[in-house]
Amino acid sequence: MTNKEKPRMEVCLSPALLHLYDTRGAIVVIIDIFRATSTITAALDNGAKCVIPVASVEECIAIGASIPGSITAGERDGKVADGLEYGNSPGEYPREFIKDKTLVLTTTNGTRLLHMINGASDIIIGSFLNLDAICSYLLSHKKSVLLGCASWKDRFNLEDTLFAGAVINEVAHAFDINCDSARVARHLFDSSGGDFIGFLKDSSHYKRLSVYGLEKDMAYCATPNLHPVVPILSGREIVIR
Repeated sequence: MTNKEKPRMEVCLSPALLHLYDTRGAIVVIIDIFRATSTITAALDNGAKCVIPVASVEECIAIGASIPGSITAGERDGKVADGLEYGNSPGEYPREFIKDKTLVLTTTNGTRLLHMINGASDIIIGSFLNLDAICSYLLSHKKSVLLGCASWKDRFNLEDTLFAGAVINEVAHAFDINCDSARVARHLFDSSGGDFIGFLKDSSHYKRLSVYGLEKDMAYCATPNLHPVVPILSGREIVIR
């Protein structure tokens, strides 16, 4: 198969650059490693009924109040947002707590990016926790892909781009990749030597979240394949099909 016959794969390094990419008919992978997409993946694999991602704290509270047994959760600038019950840590949602519950979630970066996507074939949730499952999904569907990094308040970050590079390392043979952002992501992956958390300890977001004592959270989020599921947006809900 020639490159012209292969679906394209691109990397968007920030929501501020999203308007430069055509997402119509493509699979968009939302990436927010520290910590939204990691939390969504863990909660669903641990038995959550669904996750409802929302852009604002006010909407999170309102939707939570309308759904019996739901949990309102999220953060702003790394801390539990005022008015919400729980935070944005995958460790907060073990099976014995989250099973069969609806998690209504708002975060600084990840849920915001998700609501910006238009016309995609599928919107799926990517993290190191479900790396192999994401790669298998992309290979099996044979559609163009945009790996969308949530970044930090529109600024480039290492952890989301590193994950994009890990995906590209696994699936590049099946895609036409003519995208310098994708090349940069793969170089980051190669530079990490597979020690993801060690590589990320020098990142600005790691240092920012370390102030709140979240080192264990971040180590968990950088561990591959703990939750081998593919969360997908269906209507307003993220579910596992």
